[in-house]
Amino acid sequence: MIRVLPASARTAVPWKNGGGVTREIACWPEGAGMSDFVCRVSLAEVAADGPFSAFPDVDRTLTVVEGAGMDLTVDGERRLVDTRFEPGDFRGDVPTDCVLLDGPVVNLNVMWRRGGPTVPTVAVVRGRLRLGAEVLVVALDGTAEVAGVTLRPYDAVQLGGEGAVLHAHGRSAVIGIGGPDPAADAPLA
Repeated sequence: MIRVLPASARTAVPWKNGGGVTREIACWPEGAGMSDFVCRVSLAEVAADGPFSAFPDVDRTLTVVEGAGMDLTVDGERRLVDTRFEPGDFRGDVPTDCVLLDGPVVNLNVMWRRGGPTVPTVAVVRGRLRLGAEVLVVALDGTAEVAGVTLRPYDAVQLGGEGAVLHAHGRSAVIGIGGPDPAADAPLA
């Protein structure tokens, strides 16, 4: 199974708390809303300081893909997020406030329901990599080719089988959404 998810097909939607916009890349189950998704992947634009939306019983992995970063306060603890392309995990149901370091940022945001059937993995990679089972690949700062599909920045492809090889010419996010590790250690042919 190959499902192409072009960036041009996404619509900007206000955050749950109205403090920014998000563009959904994929959601499981397909068509689920903000209150009933099991797993959700999106690009969030943060243009101003303020609180993040709270999501009960949800965990998240956030990766800054554009901008200088953020100074977050997550459940009362300071967390400096100032390195692009470095995934970081935190709880989505605790108070989280954001101060931008130097202007707007864009974050790749992976959220999942705590205790649910899916706990996604997130890796940012470059180069040539054999992919594992079910994965979502998002090109971040360059192009990528996988399973005969060319991805431009923020385009994505969902793959439902093993054996595809990713050629990431810039950085790409590989999100494991089921089965074994998305970046299997299998040698390349």
